[in-house]
Amino acid sequence: MTEFDAVFLSYDEPMADSLHARFQRTLGGSAKRVHGVHGMRRAYRLCAEVVDREQFFLADGDFAIDSGFDAAAVEPLDEGVSMRVWRAVNPVNGLTYGYGGLKLIRRSDLREMGEAVDVLAALPGRIEFAQETAGITRFNQSPFHAWKAGFRECAMLARGSEYGMANDEARQRMEAWTESRCGEFASHAAAGAREGVAFAREAARDPKLFDHLNDPSWLRAQFTAAHGDQAVSG
Repeated sequence: MTEFDAVFLSYDEPMADSLHARFQRTLGGSAKRVHGVHGMRRAYRLCAEVVDREQFFLADGDFAIDSGFDAAAVEPLDEGVSMRVWRAVNPVNGLTYGYGGLKLIRRSDLREMGEAVDVLAALPGRIEFAQETAGITRFNQSPFHAWKAGFRECAMLARGSEYGMANDEARQRMEAWTESRCGEFASHAAAGAREGVAFAREAARDPKLFDHLNDPSWLRAQFTAAHGDQAVSG
């Protein structure tokens, strides 16, 4: 047991049920579930309403937590810190960074979240990045989910990281995504990454287009238009 609540936030990920069960077992308690909520900002804010404690663990629906993660040893967030992010292993390109990683977050700061394309970058306080790895981000569960991950991440990296990442580091990560060749559906992640970079160049002339990155229906339509009617759920 830990002194924190926990929420598993899923939308349509094929492995969400099993990964939620793994999350519960590893944390040794009851991890609540928010599922199928349309609108990323709305979904995150709903997470703040289902917990009873101010600070809680938050995992995305494709996060496979390391069974050895010691939640009981985690220190609470310091004053002025809105969120801590642990690293996750990327299964298609070997990168290990905060993308898709486990989070410890403040309920009150989620309620005061501002506007940003990368939704959690708009929290009012500081964001910490832990050096430890907490699991694997298993986004490559179908051709569509792998493509979507590459598209969204590289569009945001090409636009300019809202977390203050240096341009050289962002460029290196984009290159790794576009060269993805390991693991299942790696070619779809690579295609999504390339198309996400192209989208960012186009959207630079009309920044409102970046709002599409948080619209599941638009993303699915983009995938289908470019790659045909392939499986989107496993």
